[in-house]
Amino acid sequence: MTGQLLRSSFGAAAAAYAEHRPDYTQAAVRWALEVAPGRRVLDLGAGTGKLSATLLAVGVDVVAVEPDPAMLTELRRALPTVRALPGSAEAIPLPDASVDAVLAGNALHWFDMAVAGPEITRVLAPGGVLAGLWNVMDDRVDWVADLERVSGSAAIGPRDTLSAWRTATADLLGPVARLGASQQAEFPHAQRRTADSLVATLATRAGMLVMPDPDREAVLGRIRTFLGSRPETAEGEFALPMLTGVLRARRQ
Repeated sequence: MTGQLLRSSFGAAAAAYAEHRPDYTQAAVRWALEVAPGRRVLDLGAGTGKLSATLLAVGVDVVAVEPDPAMLTELRRALPTVRALPGSAEAIPLPDASVDAVLAGNALHWFDMAVAGPEITRVLAPGGVLAGLWNVMDDRVDWVADLERVSGSAAIGPRDTLSAWRTATADLLGPVARLGASQQAEFPHAQRRTADSLVATLATRAGMLVMPDPDREAVLGRIRTFLGSRPETAEGEFALPMLTGVLRARRQ
């Protein structure tokens, strides 16, 4: 299964992505930006604007770039005050040294860093920050660890759990010249879910979107059965234990 196929899978589920994917905690965004030289921020691979909304909330000047037309439409609908442009990490429609930080929410792993790395450093001002953010499930919690086993890697992959995200993302910035040493940190987060809405959230994962329908329904059926069997998740709303993980580095 190619990365291009996975990358291109989200547009067909743009509305569901906008409804069900979690936002990003402000503490994580502030840490990502604390060493940036200014407040001009590019949300790269912005999707439907989940990260852009948090950037607006912390008071920075946001421009969003997203390659998928359906996702871009959702972003513009949800955040009409954000400048939102078609483009990609490999072809950023911004001038040289025009932003103080480039942030990517659950997107950095999709970039072709051999091409995207020079593009990102081109648009970054000297001392600017590149940061990837991932919302990860806290699999130190027993029922979350059991959910991971039941769901399989198409629904909950190595970048989706606390126990694995650091290893899975540690080398992502290695190919990018002109960046200093990277740092990682996690920040507590949670999302109010029901069993049905958590199933809907997991159905928006790239691996699930490209599955044949019968296979996808079988996986989602197992997840529904599991959630219905656990006292933590069987009835009503619950807090899905999460963290926002951040990987950041500065342009030299």
